[in-house]
Amino acid sequence: MSALVSRRPYDILLVEDDAADALLIEDALRQVAERRVVQAEDGVAALEHLRDRSTPPPDLILLDLNMPRMNGRELLAVLKNDEDLRAIPVVVLTTSGAPQDVSDAYRNHTNAYITKPIDLDAFTEAVHGIDAFFFRTATLPTRPSA
Repeated sequence: MSALVSRRPYDILLVEDDAADALLIEDALRQVAERRVVQAEDGVAALEHLRDRSTPPPDLILLDLNMPRMNGRELLAVLKNDEDLRAIPVVVLTTSGAPQDVSDAYRNHTNAYITKPIDLDAFTEAVHGIDAFFFRTATLPTRPSA
């Protein structure tokens, strides 16, 4: 492992209202390495967590689109227009493969858009792929202290 690679556990904010999907995602992430996952059930809860100065910002946000109160589309727009939050990488991980949803997400500066596979093995592989890219291949911005 390169000396430049951090050995600390990465923090992920999972914005997902479906408990079963959240559990699958958390299990898949923990199969790969030590990951600290905090779940928010909608955009309002996610913003409350992100704006809490007592917790460090996450290294990555996994974002579902279809949620109550504030949906993922609305949250993504808020995140990418907020000076303090816009540098946090966001991966949309959702059941929607609608071309308009994909276009809108990229127009709002998502870092990646992944349609949740229905097959369990493919779902797990997709989550492992997200983890591999963002935490072992890409160089992430330095995370400010809480």
